[in-house]
Amino acid sequence: MDVSKIIAEIDAQLAPLQHARAVLLGLNENAAVAKPRRGRPKGSTNAAKTVAVKVAKRSKRKRNLSPEGRKRIAEAMKRRWAERRNETPKAAKKVAAKKEAAAPKKEVAAAKKEASAKK
Repeated sequence: MDVSKIIAEIDAQLAPLQHARAVLLGLNENAAVAKPRRGRPKGSTNAAKTVAVKVAKRSKRKRNLSPEGRKRIAEAMKRRWAERRNETPKAAKKVAAKKEAAAPKKEVAAAKKEASAKK
């Protein structure tokens, strides 16, 4: 056999294999391109804006209540609830007055029932 003939046969066998390889690589690349990536793309112009926002958020610090402030709030709440407790007897008196006003109506209704029962 001639060397040039052997090389021609090898090339004939390699050509379809290289074509198949190129097709497979193309499919793989197309699959990656067809699927869009989630999230913000790398190098987008919004990156500088988010850094500025993060710095602004960092400058706000958590506010803690001092023991003196907590004590003042507790005392104020105690005073408030004490005032509410003192107001409840007034409200109870109003409810009792309403019940007394409603009592004659109940007596009248009871009398009507008794009268109808006697008939």
